[in-house]
Amino acid sequence: MSKPTTPQDYLAALPEAQRELADRLLPLVEAALPGAGVLWHGHPVWSLGATPGQAPVCYLKAYAGHLTFGFWRGQEIPDPSGRLTPGTRAMAAVKLRTATDLDPRLFTTWLESARALETPAAA
Repeated sequence: MSKPTTPQDYLAALPEAQRELADRLLPLVEAALPGAGVLWHGHPVWSLGATPGQAPVCYLKAYAGHLTFGFWRGQEIPDPSGRLTPGTRAMAAVKLRTATDLDPRLFTTWLESARALETPAAA
């Protein structure tokens, strides 16, 4: 099997349970960051810059037992739920194991906040 070259290829190659979870997450991401997804460093990343990885906003990465959905500046995102786990630098992420881990309203709020962090203020 060849390595995926697009986010769609990456997602199609996931085990069924993870693919179903990703299928529920992707419309939320695409609504906040339409057309911004690329495969970068082997997994889907959504960026606002002109080239992949420039002004990255969020990513999705599969592991054996879960999907990690994270934000480059996640530690700056208001998270009253306490679900975002701080990572290296300013990153933060959440592990998704089942559909109940995905709260559309919460994830939409996170995505809007993350996009705003990378969008220059109007002059």
